[in-house]
Amino acid sequence: MQAFWIKTGTGLHILDNMDESLYSRRSNLVIGFHGCDRSVVEKVIAGKTELIASTNDYDWLGHGIYFWENNELRALQYANDMMGRAHSSVKCPAVIGAIIDLGYCMDLTDSLYLGELKESYNVLVETCRVTGISLPTNSTIGISEDKLLRRLDCAVIETAHQINREVSGREFDSVKGVFWEGVELYPDAGFREKNHIQICVRNPNCIKGFFLPRKLDMNYINP
Repeated sequence: MQAFWIKTGTGLHILDNMDESLYSRRSNLVIGFHGCDRSVVEKVIAGKTELIASTNDYDWLGHGIYFWENNELRALQYANDMMGRAHSSVKCPAVIGAIIDLGYCMDLTDSLYLGELKESYNVLVETCRVTGISLPTNSTIGISEDKLLRRLDCAVIETAHQINREVSGREFDSVKGVFWEGVELYPDAGFREKNHIQICVRNPNCIKGFFLPRKLDMNYINP
């Protein structure tokens, strides 16, 4: 049985009468892609360095090592976008692949964890009120309509991690989320050009190995 928590008027309480859902754990491996400079790819593949966890206060899924799930092209697009930014460390865009076991995952495609995240927001709001600190906000950059700086989301997710540690005594290994990003795919579409699934790895042991993406061999079908 796994402990879950809710916030009530008298504080945080463990739901000890709730059995863990059969479908709350993901034991399968997933493939992720990380966009960065080619020099980083070469050093990681050679075993000379590791990917560094991001700790920006605007990270979309909190702090950790970021991957695009099964989306090599989106990872390369991201690396190209980074190259165009001022003071970027990306000079030659490249992509590295990784085999990832999500482990104990805060899966934000799962209603259970979405509920926990909502409660974490309420805790953060109350904390900011008591301490007199302004609640962070999500914001856009330039002409983009996407909220690329997600300080509120980052703070809420980090709050969820803190509560989870205090209540269950266990760290989440990873966080997974789906994002709608970019312009409409066609007029009045519910899809956008940059829709994707992100994975944020907090436990480096979730990464079982790195690889260089291969090209498809056109002499065979793609299974």
